[in-house]
Amino acid sequence: MNTPIDVAGYLKRLDVRAPETPTLDGLFALQRGHAERVYYENLDIQLGRPTTLDPAESVARIVSGRGGYCFHINGAFAVLLEALGYRVRRHVADVRFTRELDVANTPVLSGNHMTLTVEVEGGSWLVDGGLGDAIHEPLPLRAGRYRQGPFAYRFAPWDRSPTGWRFEHDPGVRSFESMVFTTEPTTLDVFETMHKELSNAADSRFVRTLTVQRRDAAGVDVLRGVRLTRIDADGRRDSVLRTRQDWFACVTGYFGLDLGGFDADEQDALWRRAQPPADRDATIPSARSRTTVHP
Repeated sequence: MNTPIDVAGYLKRLDVRAPETPTLDGLFALQRGHAERVYYENLDIQLGRPTTLDPAESVARIVSGRGGYCFHINGAFAVLLEALGYRVRRHVADVRFTRELDVANTPVLSGNHMTLTVEVEGGSWLVDGGLGDAIHEPLPLRAGRYRQGPFAYRFAPWDRSPTGWRFEHDPGVRSFESMVFTTEPTTLDVFETMHKELSNAADSRFVRTLTVQRRDAAGVDVLRGVRLTRIDADGRRDSVLRTRQDWFACVTGYFGLDLGGFDADEQDALWRRAQPPADRDATIPSARSRTTVHP
């Protein structure tokens, strides 16, 4: 795919220098930069703002200081890697959020996720900037258990497909159980229908819950609604951001998201969307009972 993009602006956002040639070290640096600086977030979906899967649009959003969800992030990441000379393949995948879905192990993929593989220096690697709180570096397309920082992952062939692979998330984080995919290549347009469903359906988790997620070498930060969670080698620490000021300080300061593209009414709407439904108020622990995370 030959999509004209702002490569220099993209690399500046990642804080990564362009590798002179496509190397494995360069690929690792790019994946780390993506995980640490391009956040998994669904603010546009929360406001009902339509987005496309055009990778040039996704790249422009990233360069401007925003992120997106898997189709945006991996769609953009793929064209960046291609512009730098890497051999990239896009794959239909499923993120399975519950143990029941995971155990059922259905061979039919809904396509609620797009993942990437890259061939470099004689090996094939899983590369994915769109798994939110999961991988920080590429994983070899080879069965095994892999540790990245405080988290351990399992990667193995998926027995429901002769070309399938299954990634199992660390149980200490586990915002989802697994991600399964087949290695047949696909194109971004295959995900148009699923993108519309995930962005608009009332029962979509992306519509129901505002989230921003960031992975770094030491752990993960996750904002869901008004609850901020940090998970690292010291365990899990949560806080509830009870004021508008604290919430926006977290989003724009702690995470560093640029909200300049949202007017005052839209920012007010984001704060409202972050609030838990009335019937869930009782399930949010009081600030006195939790360890506070200070953005």
